[in-house]
Amino acid sequence: MDKVMKEVINAYRAQKINVDSFLKTFIKSLPKNYIDQSLSILKQYRFIQLMYGVDSEFKQSTPVISKKESDLSQIGGNKSHYFLKLQLDEDDVYISNPYIHHKTGRASLSVVHFIDSTYYVFDVNLIHLLEDLKLIEYNSFHDKIKRTIYFFGSTMLAIVAIALIVYGGYVFFALIFSLSSSDFLHDIFKSIISMTLGLAIYDLAKQIFEHEVIYQSFHQTEDKQYKVLGKFLISIIIALSIETLMVVFKIALDDASKMLSAFYLLIGTTIMLIGLGYFYRTIQESTPKDDC
Repeated sequence: MDKVMKEVINAYRAQKINVDSFLKTFIKSLPKNYIDQSLSILKQYRFIQLMYGVDSEFKQSTPVISKKESDLSQIGGNKSHYFLKLQLDEDDVYISNPYIHHKTGRASLSVVHFIDSTYYVFDVNLIHLLEDLKLIEYNSFHDKIKRTIYFFGSTMLAIVAIALIVYGGYVFFALIFSLSSSDFLHDIFKSIISMTLGLAIYDLAKQIFEHEVIYQSFHQTEDKQYKVLGKFLISIIIALSIETLMVVFKIALDDASKMLSAFYLLIGTTIMLIGLGYFYRTIQESTPKDDC
């Protein structure tokens, strides 16, 4: 099952009593000639995907009416397999468990109301229902724009990362095959730093793509962005540590009088590392832990 669908279903289960109560009140408030008023009902309430009627012998007695069409092909069809676990409440209403709708592929509910020997079935889009009840925040148009921007941004970051990794490989192989006459120590560290930064940027692009393009949560976890930032900072600190090591070696070999500058650089990198450790500790302490 898709992660988004799982989250929608979990959001419903967390508010099941309130949502079911709303659906019962809503169904009973509709005009009782459901099929005759179907077009106005579907137009007014976007969370209703389709509706139809089934007689007391579980034979479909009306067309399947949706916002786009009225399907007559299933009239007379046997629907008894859908009613095996049907248990009407005192108001002759039944609300199914969440499921993935076979036509729309979206998380859905079925609401059945028994009136005058007819079972009226309403298929409800769970995302739209929860959004209308302000239990989730979801806007398809805004979501598409946001995903497009994140897709473009993460793709460009990935291209930059690949370019850095390729450049680092080029410098390394140029050095190995004596295509470059530059200082060996300088070039080998340049290669390492380039590839390390490339991997850090690629990891950042991957995190953005996975969290904002492939899977966008309705309920943002408070520590998600910190985890992404933390992983990126770790890679940057590694790159800086390598750069610091390179500077220390070069000063030690060329001009030991500048060693104090290398020491300051080493202190700065160490402070960043300590800051990152404090950052992680603060995040862990502020994240609520589940009770065992």
